[in-house]
Amino acid sequence: MRVLYSLIAIIVSLGSVHAERGVNPRDAKIDNVQLHFLTAGHGPVVILLHGFAETSRMWQPIIPLLAEKFTVIAPDLAGIGDSSIPEKIDMLSAARQIHELVRSLKIEKARVVGHDIGLMVAYAYAAQFPNETEKLAVMDAFLPGVPGWQAIYNAPNIWHFRFNGEYPEALVKGRERIYFEYFWNVFAANKTRSIPEADRKAYTEAYSKPGRMRAAWAYFASWPQLSKDFSQLSQTKLTMPVLSIGGEKSLGNELAAQMKLVADNVTVVVLPNTGHWILEERPKETTDAQIKFL
Repeated sequence: MRVLYSLIAIIVSLGSVHAERGVNPRDAKIDNVQLHFLTAGHGPVVILLHGFAETSRMWQPIIPLLAEKFTVIAPDLAGIGDSSIPEKIDMLSAARQIHELVRSLKIEKARVVGHDIGLMVAYAYAAQFPNETEKLAVMDAFLPGVPGWQAIYNAPNIWHFRFNGEYPEALVKGRERIYFEYFWNVFAANKTRSIPEADRKAYTEAYSKPGRMRAAWAYFASWPQLSKDFSQLSQTKLTMPVLSIGGEKSLGNELAAQMKLVADNVTVVVLPNTGHWILEERPKETTDAQIKFL
C-alpha cells in the first residue's frame, strides 16, 4: 500500500511539472520599473492582467491551455508580486508599462485580458492603443468614470475602496491573511469554491512584503482621477471585439451594461450562482469562454 501511495505521489508530481512545463518566468526593465512576467507558448499574443489580492499566479491553470495556440504574457502589475514598486501607480501608467513591455518583446499586436483592477488596466490599454489591441476580455469589475460606476463605488457596504493610508496600513500589517480572507470569502458565491489554500498562502506572502500593500492600495487611490480619464477615453468607442464575463452574484451584469456603452462589439457572459473569483469558482466555464473568444 505504501508503494502504491508513493507511485500516486510521483504521478501527481509529474502531472504538476507537465502542467507548468514551458511556462517561463522572466523580468524586463521598463521605464525604471522591473516588470516580472510569465510567458509560454507560440502564436498570436495574449496578455493576462491579474487583479487585487492576487498576482500573475492566478493565471497558472489557464496558461498551459492558452499556450497551445497563443504566446501568453502574464505580468505582475507594477508594485505587486515580483515587479518593482514605481514612484507613480495608476491604471493608465500600468497600461503604458505593459505596452512598453510588449513592444520590447518585438510584439506589435495583442489580445488583452484583465480581471478586477487588471480589467481597468486592460481597458486603459485598449483605449490608449486601439490599433494594437486585437481583442479585449474584461472579467468581473467595473470602469470608474463610466455611467453606473458611482453606485458601486459609493455603496455603503463596500468599504475597502477608500481603506488606505497610514492607519489602515498599520491595522493590516501582520494581519494580511485576515484582511484578504474578507475578499476571498465574502466576494465568492461559495467560499469553498474560491481561492485555493496554496494560492492564499502565496498571495498573503507577496502582499506582506514591505511596501507592497501600500503599492496595491495606490491603484484604488487613483480612481478619482481615473474616473475623469476613463470618462474622456470612453467618448471614443472601442471597435475591437470585447468579451464581458462576470459573476451573477458579483458585477457581471453591471460590467456588461458599461461595456456596451464603451464598445461597439460586445459579447456578454454572466455566470450563474458565481461571485467575483470567476476563474477559481467556475474554472471550466470561464476558461472555455475565454478560449472560444480569443
